[in-house]
Amino acid sequence: MSGQQDKHQQRQQKVKQQVDEKIAAAQQEQGILQVITGNGKGKSTSGFGTVARCVGHGMNAAVVQFIKGTWECGERSLLEKVGVPFAVMKTGFTWETQNRETDTAAAQATWQQAKVWLQDESIDLVLLDEITYMLSYNYLDLDEVITVLENRPTMQSVIVTGRGAHRRLTELADTVSEVRNVKHAFDAGIKAQKGFDY
Repeated sequence: MSGQQDKHQQRQQKVKQQVDEKIAAAQQEQGILQVITGNGKGKSTSGFGTVARCVGHGMNAAVVQFIKGTWECGERSLLEKVGVPFAVMKTGFTWETQNRETDTAAAQATWQQAKVWLQDESIDLVLLDEITYMLSYNYLDLDEVITVLENRPTMQSVIVTGRGAHRRLTELADTVSEVRNVKHAFDAGIKAQKGFDY
């Protein structure tokens, strides 16, 4: 074995030992609260990927969409066919409606369904897509959302997506990912593409 191969093997053995130690130490079983935030593209897509993973394992998931409800949604079209229930706030983007009263009412109605699923032990994963905006605009009460998340079934996982996640959400979360925008096709004048962007 060459000296270079020896060094590589030693490094990999050390990495394996560190990973094995972390796996051995991680013995607590509970649902995960993940927040996916930041200004980059892919937050909802990441959440939907985890929903697909969950359903692929024969588990139950539910999706709550707070912003993009009026858009055609490839993920919704696919996942509803395999029994994933959706609650959709069908007002669309808040800058389109420009009506705080109707947006608040729509957010509250959608949140009522979310609360039902966040108390249902048979649902393994709930995606709260774009809920951060509802909190930023005070359409939903932050204290209530935090309380519901804290009191969900022990083994239920939740994914929260959207820009500008409130500090209390990120502090409560087990996992926080921030998606950073480096470059975006839309900024170069490229239209959103079916099957890629939605």
